[in-house]
Parts: sequence; structure tokens; C-alpha cells
Amino acid sequence: MAKAIARAIGNQETLIAEAGTGTGKTFAYLVPSLLWGGKVIISTGTKNLQDQLYLRDIPSVRKALSAPVSVALLKGRANYVCHFHLERTLQNGRLTSREDVGYLREISRFMKTTSSGDKAELSRVPETATVWSLVTSTRDTCIGAECQYYQDCFVMKARKEAQQADVVVVNHHLFFADLALKDTGIAELLPSANTVIFDEAHQLPETATLFFGDTVSTSQVMELCRDVLAEGLSHARDGADWPATVTTVEKAARDLRLAFPQDVVRLSVNQIAPSSAFFPALETLKDKLDDMIAVLERQAERADTIEQCRVRALELATRLDAWNKPVTEVMIGQESVLWVEAFSSSLQLHRTPLSIAPIFNKQREGTARSWIFTSATLAVKNDFNHYNAQMGLWDEPSQSWPSPFDYEKQGILYVPDNLPQPNSLDYTDAVIDAALPVIQAAGGRTFFLCTTIRAVNRTAERLREEFERRNLPFPLMVQGEAGRTELLDRFRAAGNAVLIGSQSFWEGVDVRGDALSLVIIDKLPFSPPDDPVLAARIEALEKKGLNGFMHHQLPAAIINLKQGAGRLIRDENDKGVLMICDPRLISKPYGRRVWQSLPPFRRTRELAVVCDFFADIAREKLRTLDT
Repeated sequence: MAKAIARAIGNQETLIAEAGTGTGKTFAYLVPSLLWGGKVIISTGTKNLQDQLYLRDIPSVRKALSAPVSVALLKGRANYVCHFHLERTLQNGRLTSREDVGYLREISRFMKTTSSGDKAELSRVPETATVWSLVTSTRDTCIGAECQYYQDCFVMKARKEAQQADVVVVNHHLFFADLALKDTGIAELLPSANTVIFDEAHQLPETATLFFGDTVSTSQVMELCRDVLAEGLSHARDGADWPATVTTVEKAARDLRLAFPQDVVRLSVNQIAPSSAFFPALETLKDKLDDMIAVLERQAERADTIEQCRVRALELATRLDAWNKPVTEVMIGQESVLWVEAFSSSLQLHRTPLSIAPIFNKQREGTARSWIFTSATLAVKNDFNHYNAQMGLWDEPSQSWPSPFDYEKQGILYVPDNLPQPNSLDYTDAVIDAALPVIQAAGGRTFFLCTTIRAVNRTAERLREEFERRNLPFPLMVQGEAGRTELLDRFRAAGNAVLIGSQSFWEGVDVRGDALSLVIIDKLPFSPPDDPVLAARIEALEKKGLNGFMHHQLPAAIINLKQGAGRLIRDENDKGVLMICDPRLISKPYGRRVWQSLPPFRRTRELAVVCDFFADIAREKLRTLDT
């Protein structure tokens, strides 16, 4: 694999490289890129993986090769403490909770010693703490070169280091946010880059879709109102009735959300009834925002921060106006779908491209360089067509390297018999009934992966009852009860725990050894059929004479399933059972294509075979202890 990547780098070519778990794909791309890559941008799936590459993997390879390369880590601006916003928050004293006051004190201390300003270094303040939004900047709230702290700015410092480094480690969100918004410093890096490497490249279609589209939300309007009120009262108290000015906009934003009485809504604009309160409420919000802009224009010269609020308000107004243009309009030469998403207290308006391929291809044009796309899950039974079509990589070379693990000896794929169809009301309970004897046989040590949050909650409720009733000693950990990292640490430490999670535990999670011996997947991870973007994509495919299910939904589900299945066997000594509860794996004609894309485990439908497998593992462990 390293040789193939070296060839692609040397010839400034593109390579799509799928490498099974355990192949060492990180080293396979690091070795050639550190030796011959010139200026290299490495983009990975998450900030955690970024830190792992920067702090652990690259230093190891650089040391082994004695390669004299400089390396920089670049994250989005929300990851760096902002001197200006920290000082303003300390002065304003707007914090309401004692906890946030304590966190602010920690951040203030941290600023005296940190050289990077990266909030990941301050573990005492949780990443989810609300205080972070008050001490970091956004593209909208950064004053730029006008700022008195510009010379000390951590964002600017990180970008400058990235400019000068041979290897720059970023993440996919940052990469595509930059291509869309030109706000992360990558636009300046790309022209000089010889090589761009995407690790966890299976995530790119979704991440790119997020950024090549546009989203505007009522929560952005509410944040703007909060800042307008604070800046207006601080710098131009006599210039306007600031509380009245913002209250009308806030009310209009709330009324827009209340146009949908349900808790959670996902609708394309075509599905909203013409008589709905949504359309007049949107026009009212635009009008009230225009009124606030008029007030800001009259007061803008009183302070830079009021001028900044005016610019933000104008941009929001422009985006609100652009969203409601006719659907037939084309975005960057690309069809898009308009849809709304309502949460408990906010509403988002989305404009999403049906395909990112033309837009991404445009970004790849121009300067000759190598592009490497690598992941453990890019193909469906060695067929890369689905991924290549999504990314616009139609004629580019692709290659697979299988995992070195002996899956037939190390694991079993178990599909239980007699389960109802996944759309039946009692399906989740039937899955739990089938799973309980397997969890017992495994001695806990289970990931229970669900396709919906509702299934996570029902599974947690039932297992809690059953463990208590049967006096089973397995600690239960549930997504949402703590952060992902904390749950995983507790899971590893317990050694016999059961962790229930949805999508965020299907990938990027590495638990080796005895702590994890059973992965249960409740059903095949098809996207919800009522998803507006999916529906529009299927319609577009079917207009071309293609089958939306076979060409899009099925391959996407298989790639997602491969990620979930990949949690089980993480090294050559791991052993375990992958239990997929969905009867469609056996009953539907496409089921064969699904399991042929999974690792080549032994297959069974018999519970006794699974119980014997776990009993053998336990006996083997006892023998090892005796010797």
C-alpha cells in the first residue's frame, strides 16, 4: 500500500485506497508522504484523530525515518481561545451559573501558560461547556487586523505555522469549510501543497455536502440579537431603544419555529403546505431583521463591534432571502434541495446540493498534485463505483488491501432466527430478547449499536430492568449519559460492560482486547426514507433510469454497516461475535451482497454455536492463566 501511495505521490496522481482493519494504513501513507511528499496536507475525520496523528503517529514515523520535516496542527477558529472575547467576557460578567464562572477562571489561568491556545489542552473544562462560545471567535465575530490582540492571536499563529510547515494536519470539517467559506487558512495552504491525503475518506461525501450547501438558523438570529443588545447598551445606549429593537426580531424568530408544532421536523420546501404559517412567518422575520439593520446602520460609527453586528445582520438577511428563491435555481451550476429542520427550540433552513461531485471536481482542477483517499470502508464487495460517483472520481485508480486478521478463526457472524420484520412495532424488544442470552454468554463486554436514538433509549430501559431482574453484574453505559471519550474509558476499565450507542459509536472507536467481545447491530443502517435530501437524490437517480435503492441506499448502508462491524476485531488476538439482528440479511435478495461485503467470519444462525464459541474462549483464557 505504501508503494502504491508513493507512486501516486511521485506521479502527482489520484489514488482511492481501501485498507482493512490492521493493515497499518496510517503508516502506509505517512512513510511516503514524509519522505517524498513535499508540502503535504493530511485531513482526517475528527479532532481526536487529528491530535492522535500530530502527537503520536507522525512523531513515531518521523523519528524512525529520521525525516527532517516540520509539522503543524491546524483546527477551526472555535478551538482557539480568543484574547478579545475572553477579556470582554471577563469584563461583562454575564455568566449565570457558578460552574461557568469556575470554568472561566480556569480558561483565564490557561491563557497565561499556553503557547497554542488550543482548548483541547485544557481538559478541566469540558468541550461541551457553554462558556467556550463566549471566549472563542467565529468568522462573524472576529475583528481581524483591527483587533488590538491581532499580533498575539492564536488562530493567526496556527495559520502562520501551517504556512511554513512541510506537513499540516487538519480535519474534514475544516478542509471543506475553507473551500466553501475561505475562513480556515487552507485556501492559502492548498496552492503550495504537492499532496492532499484524506484519511477516514468515507466521511467526505457527507462532510462536503454539509459545507457546499448553506444553512441559516433561528439560533443564529437569536445570538445576533444577544450581541446587538449588549453592544448597543455598551456603546450607544442613547442611540436607540435597544431592548425593543431586538425583542421584535427575537419574537419573529420564535414565531418561525412555532410554525411547526411538532418537536422534530424534516421537510422539503415542497412538502410544506402553501397555507402553512411558515411562509408569512419567514417574511415577517426578514422584515423585522431589516428594521434592526436600519437601526444598526445609524449607530455603526459609534463602535467597531456595532459595525460588526451590522455586517452579520446583513449577511443573515441575504442568506434568508437567498434560501427562499425558487427551487429551479441552480447553485454553483448544481441542483440543490431546499428543506427545513426543526428542533425543540430552533429552526434551520437548508439548501443542500444533490451531488457534490461537480463542485469537488472544480476544487481539484488547476495545480497538479496527488490526491489520496483512504479508509477501511470505501467499497461494496470490492466495487468502488458508489464512492467514486459521490466524489466525482469516476476514472481514478482504486485498490483494496485486505485485513491481515484471520476472521474465520477470530470471529462469528450470527444472524438470529425467527425475528420479526424491522418495521414491526415490537422489533426492538424482539432484538433485546434475542440479544440477552448472547450478552450473558459473552460475560457483558458488548457494544449494542442501534440505528435510532429511540432504539437506544428502549434498549437501555429494557437492559436495565433485565440485568436487575436476572442479577447480572454488567455495568450499563448509554450514549448521552456522558461524553463519548468518558464512556469509552469507563467501558475499557470495567472489562465486562455493555455500551449502548447510535451513530457516533459506529466508527472511530478502538477497543482492543477482552473488554469488547460482542458487537450487536439492531438493523441494517438504511437512511430514513423520509429524509428530504435522500428523497431528492433518489428522484434524480430515477430520472436517469437508475434504481435509487440499489445505486444509492444499499451501498451507503453497506459502507456504514462495515464501519459498525469493524469495531469488533481490532488486532490479531481479538476474538468475538458480530450479531446482526436484521432478518433482511437472509430473506432479501440483496442480503447476500451485504454479508459478502463484511469480513469473512464463520456464519451461523444457531445460538448454541455462539455460546460454545464464548465457552471455548473462556476455557482458553483459564488455560493461559494456569500456565
